[in-house]
Amino acid sequence: MSAVPALVFDCDGVLADTERHGHLPAFNQTFEEFGLPVRWSDAAYARLVAVGGGKERMRTLLTPDFRAAAGLPDDPAALDAEVAAWHRRKTEIYTGIIAGGAIPPRPGVRRIAAEAADGGWTLAVASTSAEPSVRSVLDLAVGKELAHRFAVFAGDVVDRKKPAPDIYDLAVERLGADRSATVVVEDSRNGMLAALAAGLGCAVTTSAYTAEEDFTGASLVVSSLGDPPPEETVTEVRADPLGLRPEPFVRLADLAALRGRGTARGRA
Repeated sequence: MSAVPALVFDCDGVLADTERHGHLPAFNQTFEEFGLPVRWSDAAYARLVAVGGGKERMRTLLTPDFRAAAGLPDDPAALDAEVAAWHRRKTEIYTGIIAGGAIPPRPGVRRIAAEAADGGWTLAVASTSAEPSVRSVLDLAVGKELAHRFAVFAGDVVDRKKPAPDIYDLAVERLGADRSATVVVEDSRNGMLAALAAGLGCAVTTSAYTAEEDFTGASLVVSSLGDPPPEETVTEVRADPLGLRPEPFVRLADLAALRGRGTARGRA
């Protein structure tokens, strides 16, 4: 293919497995600090990860009973301001957790990103998380020097969150990328659906809350990208419709084979 290849990573669950040990405790600490009568359990949060965006997850709380119990305003603008304040504080807590180094990057991300950068690929992250949160995880996952090579599309840059294709449509447009030469790495069904709807080839690396989701349509589904010795982590291949056989770890060439495998409706 003559077009410059592009590799676009989702953030949470792909660069690092951040939901259980990063976002969830950050949400709950925020609720405690604001005196809100809720704490999300692991089981409850496992269901909420299907809701794209932190503010959107917080808004699932805003039933009439909850608003009354928490003493929240009825005025929509005032309520929006409350949620925005919660989310700003949650982002501060979360970035502190990431900076503390308690959550390791996922295997293979730095290796493949470095190889792609050396090979002239365009690199990006596309996520519904707030941009400061995304940049903190990106620095952790690939290192600050390589992180500068990435474009970041995050948070409220689009109105419709995944599974809508908007974030990936925006990334392709801003990068000047060719859809047929662009590959996405996702960890959730919603993310995969967004990538496919944007006409992009998609690999899935399952994460803590997504392992049992339906990834029909992905060109590759693995437990992780994996790494060779001495950091060796073995990739479990869960779906390989193209017959790539990326054991014991996924290589950049495996992802390159996914170019042109998007299935967007109505796209060339």
